[in-house]
Amino acid sequence: MSLDKILSISGKPGLFKIIAQTRNGFVAESLIDQKKVNVNIHSNVSILSEIAVYTLTEELPLREVLKKVMEKESGEQTSISHKDSKDTLEEYFFEVLPDYDEDRVYASDIKKIIQWYNLLQKHDMLDALEEDSETVASEEDSVALASEEE
Repeated sequence: MSLDKILSISGKPGLFKIIAQTRNGFVAESLIDQKKVNVNIHSNVSILSEIAVYTLTEELPLREVLKKVMEKESGEQTSISHKDSKDTLEEYFFEVLPDYDEDRVYASDIKKIIQWYNLLQKHDMLDALEEDSETVASEEDSVALASEEE
């Protein structure tokens, strides 16, 4: 499953995976308690593949940030909890992403990233990080091949 099918719904904790589309939205399943919810098109929804984190030089896709956490933790749960203190969270995130923009990335954002990583890890969904990279690479290869043929 790719990050295109995993989302965050404003006002609801954790992450959800898209199960089915409906006429006026879609059905999603919570990764926390496996309950299904109907989400209408007017809900504030963020798809993980479209989220980026501010650094001092660019916006880094969430996929890349989660990969850095995965490398630091060797694919295991994080060594800290998303419920730890602001200072602990910022110190940890600085180790993962030393050039993150401290003025635009808040402790609440770091909490979400830690919680999301741990949910993906718990449900064996970290391979979604690799799948998305392969999709991007194969699309780039296709573009390169198309331009060579012309």
